[in-house]
Amino acid sequence: MRYLILVTLLAFEAMAGARTVAVHGHRGSRGYYPENTLPAFAHALKVGVNVLELDTGITKDEQVIVSHDPVINPRHCLDKDGKVVTSKVILKNITLKEVKEYDCGALKNSDFPKQTPVPKTSIPTLSEVFELATKDESLAASKVLFNIETKIEPGNPELYTDPGKFVKLLYAVIKKHGMEKRVIIQSFDFRTLVEIRKLDRRIPISLLLSDEPGDLAKLVKEYKPNIVSPNFKWVKEKHVNALKKLGVQTIPWTPNRESDWKKLIKMKVDGIITDYPDDLIRFQVPFSE
Repeated sequence: MRYLILVTLLAFEAMAGARTVAVHGHRGSRGYYPENTLPAFAHALKVGVNVLELDTGITKDEQVIVSHDPVINPRHCLDKDGKVVTSKVILKNITLKEVKEYDCGALKNSDFPKQTPVPKTSIPTLSEVFELATKDESLAASKVLFNIETKIEPGNPELYTDPGKFVKLLYAVIKKHGMEKRVIIQSFDFRTLVEIRKLDRRIPISLLLSDEPGDLAKLVKEYKPNIVSPNFKWVKEKHVNALKKLGVQTIPWTPNRESDWKKLIKMKVDGIITDYPDDLIRFQVPFSE
């Protein structure tokens, strides 16, 4: 099953025609709309991404939500009265109903000048993201994959759900929507990848790496991933070639400049996770001519 995801992405390349690498919309399309929101995912589907990349967490009432942060982020969200969030609100300690009271679309992320706020936008559930893609009648939406990150850190158990429980709840949602063949599970916390393999060995897994590992081959041998997703800043052609020999794809995160895309495409990476999927799609056209 190691090559399942490779076959799928090759099919996407054929569908996309001009694309050299698969395009993963980071947190939907963070460069244009508030991250991990339905408007960001809708925009990514509209421009025709191959993969929606997103983050997940668990609420007090065991609902799988889409959020990068384990808390209500005051940079992104306002409270139900439209005021700045001043207290630390841990998502796993509040219910989905309480989560939905926060407006996480009204504030513009200053790191992304092209981003358009969408007031009255709440944190979505994973089910809502699946439903968004299912209701979209475009060809891209009917075939799009979901690169789902389990947001969890071993050093902060007070902020996160236990990895075993986290993955069981996540898998239940995936199975409910019949998305077993359309998801990738990625994480910096490899415990969750071990757990998903216990439940379903068919689902591709991806190792997220912030820093260059001392022994890449050893890491691959231990966890047997389908994909390795490194920080694009340190990935080199030797890493891509080594992974190809091991039957593993390389999908770096998150280059947002054309100069970096060009380098990575030249290295023959398999995909790119970016905040500007529209621009990456347009950028790839010259490489096919």
